[in-house]
Amino acid sequence: MDLTNPKWMYLKAVLFVLIGCVCFAVLLMENASLKTAALLAVMIWAFSRAYYFAFYVIEKYIDKDYRFSGLISFVSYVLRKRD
Repeated sequence: MDLTNPKWMYLKAVLFVLIGCVCFAVLLMENASLKTAALLAVMIWAFSRAYYFAFYVIEKYIDKDYRFSGLISFVSYVLRKRD
């Protein structure tokens, strides 16, 4: 099924944020400390930046012919470029 309705796309985004917040809260409750909160925040930031690199930086600055279609396509792109 192809998701094209903007309302469903926004709902999907909200659900992703909700899932992330719940997971963050559960992990923090399991190990309540400032260190755990900081590490989780840095982890989220780092993975977000890596994802941004995979789909935006490659496409806009490194290889204008590349079109991002998911992390699997990014991994296959990187492996192809190494050959």
